[in-house]
Amino acid sequence: MEVTAADVKRLRERTGAGMLDCKKALSEAAGDFEKAEKILKELGLAAAAKRSGRATNEGRIFSRIEKQVAGLLELTCETDFVARNGEFVEFGDNLLKLAIEKSLPADSKQLTDRVSEIVARIKENITLRRLRTMPIAANEMAVGYLHGEGSIGVLVKARAENAALLADERVKLLVFDVALHIAAYNPLHLRADQVDPAYLKEQEEIFTKQTQALNKPANVMAGIVKGKIAKHLNEIVLLQQPFVKDDKQSVGQVLEKKAKELGGKIEIVDYLYLRAGEEIA
Repeated sequence: MEVTAADVKRLRERTGAGMLDCKKALSEAAGDFEKAEKILKELGLAAAAKRSGRATNEGRIFSRIEKQVAGLLELTCETDFVARNGEFVEFGDNLLKLAIEKSLPADSKQLTDRVSEIVARIKENITLRRLRTMPIAANEMAVGYLHGEGSIGVLVKARAENAALLADERVKLLVFDVALHIAAYNPLHLRADQVDPAYLKEQEEIFTKQTQALNKPANVMAGIVKGKIAKHLNEIVLLQQPFVKDDKQSVGQVLEKKAKELGGKIEIVDYLYLRAGEEIA
């Protein structure tokens, strides 16, 4: 089948590979994007995992933390001028407040009607693109971070075996630092056991094919592949990533160290990450 320039551009945006390589991969895959992406990975021309999508819209992320629930909301618009507009910002804050207070889904009539009202006032297309919430139990706390003018929003939920620890400013600061870390590195998973086995199998196949070119004994190649898988997990799993403020320790190790200092276990149990305008897989 014919590969169009638009197809090549789309694959390049997804993988970061060169235009010519994307065109060749699409031709070999007969236009199948997933297959073409795997071909590029096998050739070492694309990242093994996509950390974040390409920004395609103007917009803003809003964050709110209540006693029993926290949430992030994304509003998109046509221009950056509107995204910075005071009325738009106030509207987004109030919309998220309403969604949390009444446990409303993103497509609820109450929310969509509100969006229609502001569209009529501002005279620009505005969309409630995503709404994510997470519950907070009595022995848990949530800490949020908004990057820049709401280009990235992060919420981190922590749990302590001793609930009194959650009032400690050192714990709050630590959880905030984890939120900063997530904003910078956008991990795909909290723990390694959350990674889809089918995804790991695909990565193993890709790394095996890459390693075959080395012409090493089978046991040596198996060790190399195992090492590549371990390295990849350290790149995509939050607790295994090198901590943004001390890359000689993983996030998990920093948490363990702080728990020993404070005399009680502290866990990161969930997080939310949204980037305004990112491509949704």
